[in-house]
Amino acid sequence: MHTSVTQTAPSADRQRRSMIGAFIGTAIEWYDFYIFGTAAALVFGRVFYPDVAPGAALLASFATFWVGFLMRPVGGMVFGHFGDRLGRKNVLVITLVVMGTATSLIGLLPTYAQIGLLAPLLLVILRGVQGFAVGGEWGGAVLLSTENARTEKKGLAGAWVQQGSPAGSILATVAFLLVGLLPDDAFLSWGWRVPFLLSAVLVVVGLVIRLKVEESQDFAAAKADQLVVKAPLVTALRTAPTLVFFGVLASIMGIAMAYFNNTFLLSWATGPLGIDRQLMLNITLGIAVLQFVWQPIAAKIAERFGIERVMLAGLLLAFANVVPFFLAISSADPVWITAGLVVATLGGTAYYALLASQLAAAFPAHIRYSGISLAYQLCATVFGGSTPLIAQWILNASGNNPWAVAVFYAVWVVLTIVGVWGLKRAVDRRTAENSPSVVHAAR
Repeated sequence: MHTSVTQTAPSADRQRRSMIGAFIGTAIEWYDFYIFGTAAALVFGRVFYPDVAPGAALLASFATFWVGFLMRPVGGMVFGHFGDRLGRKNVLVITLVVMGTATSLIGLLPTYAQIGLLAPLLLVILRGVQGFAVGGEWGGAVLLSTENARTEKKGLAGAWVQQGSPAGSILATVAFLLVGLLPDDAFLSWGWRVPFLLSAVLVVVGLVIRLKVEESQDFAAAKADQLVVKAPLVTALRTAPTLVFFGVLASIMGIAMAYFNNTFLLSWATGPLGIDRQLMLNITLGIAVLQFVWQPIAAKIAERFGIERVMLAGLLLAFANVVPFFLAISSADPVWITAGLVVATLGGTAYYALLASQLAAAFPAHIRYSGISLAYQLCATVFGGSTPLIAQWILNASGNNPWAVAVFYAVWVVLTIVGVWGLKRAVDRRTAENSPSVVHAAR
């Protein structure tokens, strides 16, 4: 008879190294992903799709952007399988290298004017590789951080993984602000490439830090207890389909919000609304800084009031802000747009800061990497990556009517609320069914 291994609480040093390693690596991965979104809004339509009308070129650029999201579930399934079978740390080293290589190669791509249709084709392929890598990165980083954290600090540990998103956004925006100072000809010919080539340097830094992080304690315990399964993805779908379903819905605004603001709204504001490109990039930078500061505060608040309560409060604030937010956008006034973004960020990122911890807590350790990766990355494909494309299509089809886009935005918020509430109910039900008194009664 096998005896379960007793886990000791992680040391403070182990917890700190895991949080830093997860944060740094994830920040670099999100930097790589976000610079593509920024370039899709500002550059790719003119560089890789120059022979079509501006509106159609933007749609083509956003469709290319979406390809990365189509590959994210594939990466989540592949890396989730090996992460649940072999461990979290080594998988995360691989995802970082793959992402950095693909991003650097995008910076070296010839344009449509140089090699014709092969240029956008290669762009699509490399975007797919980016999606494949980030599909495995997020889930592993969440687990490396939360599974090496003390119980009372798991919310904060998950929030530090989520810090990678605003940190990556800050790095990406600063990079484009700097190259955006170039004259348009220089920016379009070589300036936009610099942020992509910078990725190679950042990846080396990330690898040095990540290689020093210990393997997850929960995985080590599951392995010692012989709970590692041969097909964790199949096991997750068979034993926890409700958790996967609500996990997908719970992740919608966490993914869609970033690409609505940083890609679609950036394009909308600098196009039809006529706002200066550098000014909008400065606003985007300020919002990313606000998110970076606010998320750890939201995590600390959740230690007192509970993760789901803070998540739902944030989402309700985001829903109440829909009409004021789109009134601000309609005004085409940068001050009002900034105010709308501030309120949306305070609500949306209070929820987003805690999403990683909620998803990680929902799945058992032996299928956790596969379970949270599948839920999060399926959401990325269906809801997150499609957001700029759908929003742009709605805007085009409605004759630039902002309220048509507002309805779309509100639906995403409501579905997210349903997901967070449903995931909490599903986890509570599973916990009750597995409690000692219920198990004893069943006997």
